[in-house]
Amino acid sequence: MPALALTDLNNTFGLVKFYLAARSKGLKPIVGCDVFISNEADREQPFRLLLLCQSHAGYLRLCELLTRAFLENQYRGRPEIRKEWLQGGTDGLIALSGAHLGEVGTALLNGNHDTARQLALEYAGLFPTRFYLEVQRGGFAREELHLRETVKLAAERGLPVVATHPVQFLSIEDYKAHEARVCIAEGYVLNDKRRARSFNEQMYFKTQAEMAALFADLPEALLNSVEIA
Repeated sequence: MPALALTDLNNTFGLVKFYLAARSKGLKPIVGCDVFISNEADREQPFRLLLLCQSHAGYLRLCELLTRAFLENQYRGRPEIRKEWLQGGTDGLIALSGAHLGEVGTALLNGNHDTARQLALEYAGLFPTRFYLEVQRGGFAREELHLRETVKLAAERGLPVVATHPVQFLSIEDYKAHEARVCIAEGYVLNDKRRARSFNEQMYFKTQAEMAALFADLPEALLNSVEIA
């Protein structure tokens, strides 16, 4: 692959090591971050948004947003960005909608199509020509419904769709070790039936061929990932 992105959740702590390692191997490093957007209606269920840096100015803006989230808007120890902060400017930042975890995707899955349309236009206004509706096939519930409705919305509003994959570990064999690590972090044992299972064995680093097969019916969504890179 000619380019690679690393998007930690709410931070860029791995950035320097990743950037140097990628450059040393001839890979284009893409700097970004998965962020939480505050859900004022239900603070327990924040939305997700994926921000990628298009330029040095975008990197500095991302740093400002993350710093402000840590200093001014933590909820239960979770730093969140308030959507109104984005009105202060997003130059140099590309935004992906957060797939089924984003504000647009959540509205679609809840059957609120008018709300989803309004939100898509709102984000497109905050990130002019730099907002993509994100779709994933990572083994989630109702992901095909989300994909179908997202593609329909994109066609209606003239917005681009991009396919991504939620990579949590390198190979499928790493799944059990990853689950053990999650249990350690959350204070559960592996066979506890009460624990929430947020990850599955499909969340490994898929090859280009695997992604092409996964989205054979939506090749333009893969092409847009190349365009972003």
